[in-house]
Amino acid sequence: MLLRADLGSDGFSTMVNGTAIGMDAPFVLANIAISVIFLLLAAARGMRPGIGTLVQIVLVGSTVSLVLSVLDVPGSLAGQVLLLAAAFPVIAVGIVAYLGAHLGAGPAEAAALAWDPPIPFRWTYSAVQLVGAGVGWLLGATIGPGTIAVIVLLGPLVDLAARLLRIDVRQGDVAATAADVRTDGR
Repeated sequence: MLLRADLGSDGFSTMVNGTAIGMDAPFVLANIAISVIFLLLAAARGMRPGIGTLVQIVLVGSTVSLVLSVLDVPGSLAGQVLLLAAAFPVIAVGIVAYLGAHLGAGPAEAAALAWDPPIPFRWTYSAVQLVGAGVGWLLGATIGPGTIAVIVLLGPLVDLAARLLRIDVRQGDVAATAADVRTDGR
């Protein structure tokens, strides 16, 4: 939905696209390279990938391919804006749902979660999106109002969705420690 709104992409995808453009490489190879870098950065802070990490990468790619094949770009700017607005709750709930399974985070989410704590995910995710968009733009990718909206809104919306659904999106030891605190009453 975000991509079909045609008003800009998320920061991670912008970085992948910019890398593909800058290196004259296929998007899939750039995606693998950027994903590995993000996952290594997260691992350096103790965030380990899981089976969910691989599933997220494959499932998101497959879902995006399927949706892009059946959903057209709206014919008006108002339609594009409405589609962009509708994409945010879908993406936020989707991120919360897969992170809530505690089977591993995707590359962008892992890089953000690796810093929570001490910095809340809603801000680290926005920072990851900002850096990704900036690097991608410097490498030749385009950004748009949708990109800015992702940077500003998606992290806080994921946080809000997690709180409303009462799902802990933290992974690994941080999630286990939080669960222990809840069950022990500390």
